[in-house]
Amino acid sequence: MSGNLPKKKKRRYNWRKMKINWQLYVLLAPALIYFLVFKYYPMYGLQIAFKNFRAVDGIFGSEWIGFDHFVRFFESYYFWDLIKNTLGINLYALALFPISIIVALALNELRDGKFKKTAQTITYAPHFISIVVFVGMVIAFLNPVTGIINNFIQFLGFQPISFMTEPGWFKTIFVWSNEWQNLGWGAIIYLAALAGVDPQLHESAKVDGASRLQRIWHINLPSIMPTIIILLILNMGNMMSIGFEKILLMQNELNLESSQVIQTYVYEAGLLHGQYSYSTAVGLFNSVINFLILIFFNRMARRTGTSLW
Repeated sequence: MSGNLPKKKKRRYNWRKMKINWQLYVLLAPALIYFLVFKYYPMYGLQIAFKNFRAVDGIFGSEWIGFDHFVRFFESYYFWDLIKNTLGINLYALALFPISIIVALALNELRDGKFKKTAQTITYAPHFISIVVFVGMVIAFLNPVTGIINNFIQFLGFQPISFMTEPGWFKTIFVWSNEWQNLGWGAIIYLAALAGVDPQLHESAKVDGASRLQRIWHINLPSIMPTIIILLILNMGNMMSIGFEKILLMQNELNLESSQVIQTYVYEAGLLHGQYSYSTAVGLFNSVINFLILIFFNRMARRTGTSLW
């Protein structure tokens, strides 16, 4: 109806609707104010990526130098190492994306209520452990002298491995420990989607002689495919982003060649060395790449009939 009205009448129509439903806008206001104050307002500071920022001159008074900071980052000897480490860890994590789907499908098939609750509790629990505590647990488990993993390796007759100081092990430890911590939590969304599957589809499939695996493959999986695609798009949108706190806690001088990613580099350049303009430029580059990847995969997903917008 409102689509066929002239612009002035349409504005009046929309304003009238807002007045009628003002309670809904009041409920929306705190979230809107939060995003405006903490997400959008600070974006004006991105201009220091194109300036030689000096605190005494302020953001607007600092000298404009264009893309010099970006050129400096692109020409630096560590540029490709940062890209390789950031993408390497994310692609490794992306390869494990189906695991939470498999766990959700498996939990959905459990019929024993007590066992199902126990399994869900065990898989969900690590998500609620603090990152600091969780990394401390990982380091303790992998200790070459007292760690349970190395004790088991020695029990099998092999030499202990110093996992946290060997660069080659860093990506594996980070990704698999991250999967362990978020496995159950990631499965919750798929379980919610599976709860909406029509039971009559399964009953019909049983009558036709379909096995449990066939029903999972031909009913459950297609039913949650839109959810899978949306979560995959969101993961792709974070392709250049990694959990900063965990990387920093697991990082040390000996594994730096594998653990230094763009986020930790921005922290080091900006907060530790005071290169605010340069670190802002690096962070802006990272955000732009993430945004482009998100747009690209969202357009690809449209071909399947599913997208974020």
